[in-house]
Amino acid sequence: MTDTSLPARDAPWLFRTYAGHSTAQASNALYRNNLSKGQTGLSVAFDLPTQTGYDSDHELARGEVGKVGVPVAHLGDMRTLFDAIPLEQMNTSMTINATAPWLLALYVAVAEEQGADVSRLQGTVQNDIIKEYLSRGTYVCPPRPSLRMITDVAAWTRSEMPRWNPMNICSYHLQEAGATPEQELAFALATATAVLDDLRGKVDAADFPQMVGRISFFVNAGIRFVTEMCKMRAFTELWDEICRERYGVEEEKYRRFRYGVQVNSLGLTEQQPENNVYRILIEMLAVTLSKNARARAVQLPAWNEALGLPRPWDQQWSLRMQQVMAYETDLLEYADLFDGNPAVAAKVAELKEGARAELALIDGMGGAVDAIEYMKGRLVDANGARIARIEGGETVVVGVNRYTTTEPSPLTTGEGAIMVVDPAVEADQIGRLEAWRAARDAAAVQAALEDLRAAARSGANIMPPSIAAAKAGATTGEWGDVVRAAFGEYRAPTGVSSAPSNRTEGLEPIREAVDAVSARLGRRLKFVVGKPGLDGHSNGAEQIAARARDCGMDIHYEGIRLTPAEIVAAVREQDAHVVGLSILSGSHMPLMEELTRRMRAEGLGHVPVIVGGIIPEDDADRLRAMGVAAVYTPKDFEINRIMMDIVGLVDAQPAAAE
Repeated sequence: MTDTSLPARDAPWLFRTYAGHSTAQASNALYRNNLSKGQTGLSVAFDLPTQTGYDSDHELARGEVGKVGVPVAHLGDMRTLFDAIPLEQMNTSMTINATAPWLLALYVAVAEEQGADVSRLQGTVQNDIIKEYLSRGTYVCPPRPSLRMITDVAAWTRSEMPRWNPMNICSYHLQEAGATPEQELAFALATATAVLDDLRGKVDAADFPQMVGRISFFVNAGIRFVTEMCKMRAFTELWDEICRERYGVEEEKYRRFRYGVQVNSLGLTEQQPENNVYRILIEMLAVTLSKNARARAVQLPAWNEALGLPRPWDQQWSLRMQQVMAYETDLLEYADLFDGNPAVAAKVAELKEGARAELALIDGMGGAVDAIEYMKGRLVDANGARIARIEGGETVVVGVNRYTTTEPSPLTTGEGAIMVVDPAVEADQIGRLEAWRAARDAAAVQAALEDLRAAARSGANIMPPSIAAAKAGATTGEWGDVVRAAFGEYRAPTGVSSAPSNRTEGLEPIREAVDAVSARLGRRLKFVVGKPGLDGHSNGAEQIAARARDCGMDIHYEGIRLTPAEIVAAVREQDAHVVGLSILSGSHMPLMEELTRRMRAEGLGHVPVIVGGIIPEDDADRLRAMGVAAVYTPKDFEINRIMMDIVGLVDAQPAAAE
C-alpha cells in the first residue's frame, strides 16, 4: 500500500520586515498591520538621531527626524511604538548599535509596564559597533569604551534576559561597503572574537559557553547565488571551529551559527527597478535552500528602495515572497540539498582559506579593534574594484550597463508611487519632545543621569542606571550626552589615503583635463567632499574622493557627520574650487537649503556644489533651482563621467581663467 502522507516539514524561519518611519504612532500602525498579514517577528528601524544619541531638536538632527526609521526620544515614544503589541509574545529585532544599551533599557521599561516577565523576552539588539566604524557610521564613542558597553549589555542579559540575543554581529553593511566574501567572513568573525574575548572577564567561566550561544549574526546575501550560499556554509563551519578551538565550547547547540539576513540592498537598481523583485528572490534562496546553513530570520528589502521609502504595499510584496517560498513550495520537507556536492565543497573550502588568511592578519594586529583602520582601507579598495568592474562592463548589471532599453514602468508612475515622510513630522516630534520634558520630574531625571555618569566613570555595568534613567524620563540625547562626556567622541578613519592608488585604466584623459585646469588656476584643482547631517553611508563619498584623488585632484575629505557650517568653513579654509556632498538619508532638501544659504553669506556662492544621493527627480529640480550645479543618483554609476563633469564645472568658473 502506498504511503500518501505528506513528509514532515521544518518550521519556517521568522518572517520580518525592516520598518519604521515618521513617528512612533505611525510605525506602530505599520507593525500591527504587518503582523496581521502574517509577519512573525518585528524588525525596528530607528532614525539617525536615535541611532547616534541625539534628541530630535538637536542641530545635527535637522532634516533627519523620522527619515530612515522611527524617532524614539524617551519612554513615551517607546510606549507608543509598541502599543497593543504584547512584548512577552513577540520576537523583536532592534537595529541599534551605539545607543543599544539605551534602546534596550527603554524596551525593558515598556515591557515591565505591560506586565511582562522580562526574563521571557525574546529578540535581539544589533549592538555591533565595530562595523559602524567600517561601513555604517552611526558610532558615538571611541572603540574601547564602545566595546565595553557591548559586553555590559551581554553580561546584564545573561542574568536578566537569558533568552535575548545581546549582540548581532553584522556583516550586512560590510558587503554593502564592497567587502569580498572572504572579507565579510573574516571581519565579522574578528568582531565576534573581540567581543567574546572582552566578555570573558565579565561572566563566570561556567556561564561563558551559554553566552557564546547567545551571540547571533546578521548577514547580507548578494546576487551571486552559489557564492553567497557557500559563504553561509563557510560561516557555519568557521564559527563552529572558533567556538571549539578558541573558546573550548563543547556543547554543539552553543556552537551553532545563528543568523538573520537582509538580502542585498547595494544591488538594487534605480533603473528598471522591477528587476529588483527577481534579485531579491534569488538572494533569498541563497540563505534558505541549504538546510544546514539556513537563516533563522529573513527580512527582504522592497523592490523600490533605490527610489525612496517603500509603501506598505511594497513591504507586503516582500513578505508574500517569503510566505510563498515557505508554505507553497516543498523546500522545508527535505534534508540539505547541497551536502556532498563537490563544487559546493570546493567553493566553501576556498572561502574558508581566504577568511582564515584575513583573520590571521587581523589577529597579528591585535584583533578587530586595533585593525579598524586596516579593515576600512581594505573595504574602500574592494568597493573601488567592484565599481570599476561595473563601469568597465566586466560585471553585468541588467538594465544598468547592459539591456538598458526599457518600457516605462507602471509601478513607478502615478500619485504616491513613492512614499515620502511628511515634512511636518519633525515639528510634531519636537513638540511632543518639549511637552515630555516639561511634564517629567526634572530632579528625578538629573539624579538618574548622575547615577549613569558615575557608572560610566567607574566601570560599573551601564544597563541598570540606563533602565533607571529611562523610567525617570530621561531622553535619548541626555543619555548620549552622558556617554559622550564620559568616553569622548570619535571620528573613524575614512579609508581614503592621500596617496593615489595603482588604478589608472581609463583615467588618462581625466588627468590631462585636471592638469590643464590646474595650470590655468595656478594651483591644483581643490575638491572638498562632505557628508552633512547624520547619514553615515559613506561608501559613495569615499569612492568619489578616491577617484578624484587618482585623477589628480587635491581632495579634502574629513568623513561623516558634519554640519553645514563645518562644511562651509572647510570650503573657505581649503579655498575649494568645487564641493561634492553625499546625502542618502532623504534629508537633502533642508540640509542643502541651509548650506547654500551659508555659502552665499560667506561670499562663496560662486563655488559649484554637486549633490549625490537617493533623490527623487522633483527634488533634483528643486535643488538645481536652488543653485546646485549637478545632482547624481544611483543610476549615475560611471564615476569617470562625474569626474569630467567636475572638471567642466571648475573650468567654466571665471576664476579658472585668471
